[in-house]
Amino acid sequence: MSRLNIPLDALTSRMNFGGRFDGLRSQSLSNRFANLKPISEFFDIKRVSKPANFGEVQSRLNYNLAYFSSNYLVVFIMLSVYGLLTNMWLLADIILVIGGTYGINKLDGNDLEIAGFRATTSQLWTGLLCIAVPLGFWASPLTFALWLIGASAVTILGHATFMDKPIESAFSEEAV
Repeated sequence: MSRLNIPLDALTSRMNFGGRFDGLRSQSLSNRFANLKPISEFFDIKRVSKPANFGEVQSRLNYNLAYFSSNYLVVFIMLSVYGLLTNMWLLADIILVIGGTYGINKLDGNDLEIAGFRATTSQLWTGLLCIAVPLGFWASPLTFALWLIGASAVTILGHATFMDKPIESAFSEEAV
């Protein structure tokens, strides 16, 4: 049976998704957060308006996603933290996996001995797997991921769509 090949370039070329994230990979984290726009500019109510047509929606999306990209990253991080704090089972599972992995790796292949009880590294990995996987299913990470994608998309794309470009950018586009 042959594999199905989907040309991703044909799907992403319309909104320029392919080149949009190239600059993000080359920036360091400190440079990324140095580009944060002030809150007064991010929440400027005077610039909120309904776009007239789909062309204006595309223009606003292209401009605002690039201009406020660091602010949108902060919004995504805040939604992630909120989601993890409201889903304590998932947070506990993540902490368990990270802590268990750290603890097992800290043993450097030696056995764990506690009060006459001896466990090999293989037994510890198996125990971590047997606890973390059912707890992970109980915590429903897929639901969390879908909620995070939906909440981020509505918040970020809604802001980018309804936030009008500043007047200075309109003059810079016409001066070509």
